[in-house]
Amino acid sequence: MSFFFGLVIGITVGLALTVAFVRSENARSKSRSELATTIAAFARMTVEDSRKILAPEYYPTWLVFSQRQKLTWLNLHLTKIWPYVDEAASELIKVSVEPILEQYRPIILSSLKFSKFTLGTVAPQFTGVSIIEDGGGGITMELEMQWDGNPSIVLDIKTRLGVGLPVQVKNIGFTGIFRLIFKPLVNEFPCFGAICFSLRQKKKLDFTLKVVGGDISSIPGLSDAIEGTIRDAIEDSITWPVRKVIPILPGDYSDLELKPVGILEVKLVQAKELTNKDIIGKSDPFAVLYIRPLRDRMKTSKTINNQLNPVWNEHFEYIVEDASTQHLVVKVYDDEGVQAAELLGCAQIQLKDLEPGKVKDVWLKLVKDLEVQRDNKNRGQVHLELLYCPYGIQNGFSNPYGSNFSMTSLEKVLKSGAEGNEAVENGLKVKSKKREVIVRGVLSVTVISAEDLPAADLMGKADPYVVLILKKTETKNKTRVVNDSLNPVWNQTFDFVVEDGLHDMLILEVWEHDTFGKDYMGRCILTLTRVILEGEFKDSFQLDGAKSGKLNLHLKWAPRPIYRDS
Repeated sequence: MSFFFGLVIGITVGLALTVAFVRSENARSKSRSELATTIAAFARMTVEDSRKILAPEYYPTWLVFSQRQKLTWLNLHLTKIWPYVDEAASELIKVSVEPILEQYRPIILSSLKFSKFTLGTVAPQFTGVSIIEDGGGGITMELEMQWDGNPSIVLDIKTRLGVGLPVQVKNIGFTGIFRLIFKPLVNEFPCFGAICFSLRQKKKLDFTLKVVGGDISSIPGLSDAIEGTIRDAIEDSITWPVRKVIPILPGDYSDLELKPVGILEVKLVQAKELTNKDIIGKSDPFAVLYIRPLRDRMKTSKTINNQLNPVWNEHFEYIVEDASTQHLVVKVYDDEGVQAAELLGCAQIQLKDLEPGKVKDVWLKLVKDLEVQRDNKNRGQVHLELLYCPYGIQNGFSNPYGSNFSMTSLEKVLKSGAEGNEAVENGLKVKSKKREVIVRGVLSVTVISAEDLPAADLMGKADPYVVLILKKTETKNKTRVVNDSLNPVWNQTFDFVVEDGLHDMLILEVWEHDTFGKDYMGRCILTLTRVILEGEFKDSFQLDGAKSGKLNLHLKWAPRPIYRDS
């Protein structure tokens, strides 16, 4: 009996173990299959897919996505042919760059030329290539290049005092991206009409200057002047959007050459919460703005002394040559007097983000370095008003700062009906005086309401009112006081006579009324460009200097031009 009982138990246990083993193997097989499917899905993922799954703020700092392909084969061939490239390119570069060096020659020098120019024996290394889809009937290729070369470059300089010095350019380190454009595509070998090449991005350019047989520091300021000239020459000769066009097949390729495509009007309004760099007092900020970092194209604002929330209200104009790739850079400095100015922060905005013919009001966060994407320190913000006007824009739009509305600080000249005709006096043609228009008008401001104002008393309420100030004339108006409200409604309208619409500002300050005085709650600063262009608009504006709150306003412009002869 015990035998049969043991046999049944053994068979039962054996079957159970067999079933458990089979199930375990099936589960493991299914798990491996699911894992293989997941790995295959990851293998098919693109960079865009990964960015959708994982937000950029979760990327480790060392992770970089690249669309560029390796070019080991090209570097091997370039190393072999580099001696011939050096011989062919050295003279070409020398002839092309010398006139630009002369153009940017420092005033302390009477002559600046190359006495020797070779590219050396070390070939550059191409670290990646990518194809840019531009839909422009051509092929655009970008090559990332790194070069730690040993060129032999000697500049023959002569100072105004008659002193001649041979200056050697040494220890060149360069990293950048070159752009090649094969355009237009044709049905004749080699299938494109011309090649354009340009330095698309200059990531790093380091070099040292040394006087042959001497010390360059013996002449104060000479090293900085020559270095600035070299950098300006590179920027103006080959850096994008400047491009060199090499015809391959006969034809007209003037459309490939560099030419202006529009005007960018920039109003530097204000900045806030700037870093204080001074031990005694506050920073003395000024701003430098540019699209291309050339000395004659960089604009500098006035310095506002002892202020971390400066208001500039200055207008600058820039030529745009490629709205799809260029950007506006703003750098805010602390003026240190005779010492070099100290950078407080910088920011940039892509021109492709601007809608042509539409005013864009932006606050840009200042960072320490434009190349560093993750800068969490609060360095302040800068307030800009931008208007991009492409040439040939339609829909009846006219640039108020442009040739049709040529502005001085107080006037704009209207082309329509403003230009006089030629008159005849004593048999001679004399052009009559042109009629100019002072930008005058009536600005109607309706303070509708405020929302979410910060509490100003112990009961969690406030008694707010608004003071309106026209900056240039210092004309003031104020609303009535609304008691015990954080969402007051005024619906009051005020009219201001404006003498210089495009260069004036409207300041709205919100105050808390108190029995024993008043407390400041916040402010809005508005330029008048938008209301002049649109005629009328209604919008909400955040309060600066307050934890929360916004003003709801309605603005209307009624032009009142006054003609005069000049």
